[in-house]
Amino acid sequence: MGADVQSEGYTGREAVLLTRHGKERVIVPALEDALGCRVYHEQGYDTDRLGTFSREVPHAGTQLEAARRKARIGMELAGLSLGIASEGAFGPDPFTGLIPWNTELVILVDAARELEVVGISQGKACFAHRLESDWQAVADFANGLGFPEQQLILRPGHAEDPRIRKDIDSWSGLESTFHELKGQASNGQVFVETDGRAHANPLRMVNIGLAARNLGARMRSLCPACGSPGFWAIERIGGLPCSDCGQPTRDAMHEVHGCVKCMHRVTRPIPEREFADPAHCDYCNP
Repeated sequence: MGADVQSEGYTGREAVLLTRHGKERVIVPALEDALGCRVYHEQGYDTDRLGTFSREVPHAGTQLEAARRKARIGMELAGLSLGIASEGAFGPDPFTGLIPWNTELVILVDAARELEVVGISQGKACFAHRLESDWQAVADFANGLGFPEQQLILRPGHAEDPRIRKDIDSWSGLESTFHELKGQASNGQVFVETDGRAHANPLRMVNIGLAARNLGARMRSLCPACGSPGFWAIERIGGLPCSDCGQPTRDAMHEVHGCVKCMHRVTRPIPEREFADPAHCDYCNP
């Protein structure tokens, strides 16, 4: 099998991307370049109906299920067999649990081949909130987050008040909205939080672009057994020897690459990893 997925039928094909939050700016060029297909931007469905970061509509199911559902809705609207969608999530980082973290998935669903391939990127998030009664405190908070490029959401009184204000993208708008909502709040406070929507959260948009590029790389990696796209690392195996004592550590020494269609698996050494830091060794640091 060749390494070029374009020879496998994506050149000239049309795919649909369902989004209403500007994600096409980073997803379309990444995947058109990688696959040689044309990506059609579909806006005919309000994706906020599937869940919002600001909690008016709860998210149902897993992150992957939400991305898959968006792709399928777009495919139905456009009448195409190739769909692309993105779904993000915020939470604590997986290492310390102390840093706000963003995980982005970009999925490609190919109904003709009964195939799904998912790109992923994750990293530090711009995700914060405050309950404030003082305008200067709000201004300092906004400035530290990169407002107005990073937009904010305001509510009077508390985090779940339904009187929500979005699309605040100027300092004058932020100040006037703050004073208006403060006057509406029985406790004289305003809940201020980062807007998690892609077009309003520049750091998240970068992460979506990286997930799209990861999807493109996965689509160009073909299974040596069946030729399907998406042959990628699915597991890491420990055992990298300690650089001091030579004993095996829990640091990864090999990766298992697997096919999304057949059961073919290949175990490969991780390049440029010969020894583990003694700090990660259970013998040197029991």
